[in-house]
Amino acid sequence: MAAQIDLSGRHILIVGGSRGIGASAARLAAAAGAAVSINYRQNRAAAQAVCAEIEALGSRAAAFHADASVEGELDRVAAEAVQMLGPLHGMVVSAGIFEGKYLMDMTAGFWDRMMAVNLRSTFLAVRAAVLHMREHAQGGSIVIYTSTAGQRGSAEYSAYATSKGAQIMFMRSMAKELGPEKIRVNCIAPAWTETDMAAPSLEALGREEVAAGFALGRIGLPEDVAGATLFLLSDLASFITGSTVTVDGGMDMRG
Repeated sequence: MAAQIDLSGRHILIVGGSRGIGASAARLAAAAGAAVSINYRQNRAAAQAVCAEIEALGSRAAAFHADASVEGELDRVAAEAVQMLGPLHGMVVSAGIFEGKYLMDMTAGFWDRMMAVNLRSTFLAVRAAVLHMREHAQGGSIVIYTSTAGQRGSAEYSAYATSKGAQIMFMRSMAKELGPEKIRVNCIAPAWTETDMAAPSLEALGREEVAAGFALGRIGLPEDVAGATLFLLSDLASFITGSTVTVDGGMDMRG
């Protein structure tokens, strides 16, 4: 078995691939030889820029606009992506929001939006992927980005933590349900990571103070999570399903 990760001949769809960790995973998958399609909700220019980087690496790329939390949108994206880039072998679910409110400041609307963007979109993405993975009957790998907040809970970010914890339970359920079809489903749980979504909170907390909480002495980078993603998408992880890989630089010491 080759030690080098090679995704040549495979098509990976990144839901939420125009920025942050999703964009980093898209670039790394392309560097490993995969054709990469990305879904974006807002920033078309950013999505096109990621596609340009992928094409510069010699891989094929395509970007598709959709709101991942709206039923039917990711079904359309997956169908169009398969038509353009071929059978679907892997999906990364990176779409999400990170916002905090204390209990008595939360409204039902705030709670529902968090669940829609972080949890409902995960369900819709996985369902869309499985439909196409079943068509070529060769299995596949689905990677869902959760969070260490979903493993331990978090004051002020209870809605976010709840949505992320629910992702883990959904992943485990899907791993059991889809295992007989050789479709693997896993989560990656990052801690604080240097992304534009996390930047305001990191600024408020103080980067040095946050970094001091990591055993490795630094805040995570998108590339740290992308590396674990590439592994789970590859044949090197062919006997791993139903697992949450914690990428936290030793902050929580969770497995």
